[in-house]
Amino acid sequence: MRLGVSAALVDGRLLPGDVEVDDGVVRAVGLGARTGHGLIAAPGFVDLQVNGFAGVDFHAADLDGYRRAGEALLETGTTAFQPTFVSAPEADVVDALAAMPPDGCGPRVIGAHLEGPFISPRRLGAHDAGAARAPDLALLRRLLDAGPVSQMTLAPELPGALALVDELVARGVTVSCGHSDATAAEAHLAFDRGAHTVTHLFNAMRRAVPRDPGIAMAALSRPDVAVQAIVDGHHLAKETVLVAWQAAARRFALVTDAMAAARMGDGRFSLGASEVRAEDGVVRQDDGTLAGSTLTMIDAVRNLHGLGVELEHTLAAASEVPARIAGRDDLGRLRVGAPADLVVLDDRLDVRRVLVDGALRVVA
Repeated sequence: MRLGVSAALVDGRLLPGDVEVDDGVVRAVGLGARTGHGLIAAPGFVDLQVNGFAGVDFHAADLDGYRRAGEALLETGTTAFQPTFVSAPEADVVDALAAMPPDGCGPRVIGAHLEGPFISPRRLGAHDAGAARAPDLALLRRLLDAGPVSQMTLAPELPGALALVDELVARGVTVSCGHSDATAAEAHLAFDRGAHTVTHLFNAMRRAVPRDPGIAMAALSRPDVAVQAIVDGHHLAKETVLVAWQAAARRFALVTDAMAAARMGDGRFSLGASEVRAEDGVVRQDDGTLAGSTLTMIDAVRNLHGLGVELEHTLAAASEVPARIAGRDDLGRLRVGAPADLVVLDDRLDVRRVLVDGALRVVA
């Protein structure tokens, strides 16, 4: 099957020509040079932080809920994601891990992103203060044994946190620093131990000042640390996004931090055990604290590209970079021999088609 596109994002550049897919795999690229009417094929988007979607909160989702959310995620170009669970009692997290669909739900399910509970009480964001925990190696091991965890967000400055970093690295779990009041020095200790990314850059982090740059600036200063950012126009000012991009373009990953309100309009929704309000595309707790987002990956792509970032680099930030953070070489790249997880976009960056394992899942 040929996709009928005029170009494809191959190894970080837009290569003219069509793409051929067969038996779930990309078989050829660069076929012909004048087809497709401006359509572009790109790797399917990989979202590392999705709390919920389309009315579904993953903390309490059953298989049917995952399927409904998965179909809606596919429509936005997301072909792989990490269900994300905010800080909660151990039993609730164990139940949420057990409910994850082992074979995906339309998009591939990479594994769970545990955003907590080992986070700073000074940088809770929308997390429940009562659910935050001091670093506890025994608790960590129970959580990791309860289900497929692919990423954990923790505050590296907490006493005992570096032992958790060591355990996570040994088990092949991506360690992300976030919801943290760490100084730059404390952040570097974690990065040196194997933490190699940060959760929603600048949000729920120590404020950077000239002589106390904090964890965000420490991450931006290191070529071995990737940054994840919510580019929705609310979590970060455009100038902040551009400064981060200039510092970390090849290690900048778009994430949505989407929750149940995404694609649902205004109203009250669940985020774990909390009830929050979505209004005009912004989700907040009653005290005004941002509580996830209604962002989709295709809108994140449009937003970053709209700030002047070249399209090929923007698309990589939604696919190749997050896949690399997750340690998934099989995802996030369009190349011969790779699984055909693809999104086809028109010249307005509207999603026209989505394929997972070569199967056509969305046609617009």
